[in-house]
Amino acid sequence: MSRIGNSPVVVPEGVDVKLKKGSISVKGPKGELSMPVRSEIKVKFDSGKRLITCARRTDQKTHRALHGLTRALIANMVEGVTKQFEKRLLINGLGYSCQVVGNELSMQMGFSGPVDMVIPEGLEVTCPTNRNIIVRGADKQKVGQFAAVVRKVRPPEPYNAKGIRYDDEVVRRKAGKTFVSGG
Repeated sequence: MSRIGNSPVVVPEGVDVKLKKGSISVKGPKGELSMPVRSEIKVKFDSGKRLITCARRTDQKTHRALHGLTRALIANMVEGVTKQFEKRLLINGLGYSCQVVGNELSMQMGFSGPVDMVIPEGLEVTCPTNRNIIVRGADKQKVGQFAAVVRKVRPPEPYNAKGIRYDDEVVRRKAGKTFVSGG
């Protein structure tokens, strides 16, 4: 029995759910998302109770795995169109900074020139200060992927903790090399 797959997804008021053959689309105040649904999983929407339920056709191992996955992805879609997902990044280092220019994120990260990244459609990127980056969007995968790409520009190094890190990330510091004189 899949505990995650069997629990229904509660759909709040103001969110529209449309089921088509092989896909589901969710529209809310913060955006619209759609996703293909595998034929092994049966998705139902009860508009009276405002619940989405998922059921698998057989008890095979792959169908059991898809059961919980599909339910979790649908729950993320519903949450994304109502509240949005958010990732916060912090920049640490002398001379490192960032700013949003048009639809690009421009960062000074100690390279010979600025690093410019195009912000994907459906995401909102803000820089409240020149050392903080906030990525928001309805699609959890897009938000996490863009935040990971930004972090990869200059990951935090363990000696001085310089670089880009997540707000809740802990950087394990290493001791530097000590000088021992011979003699």
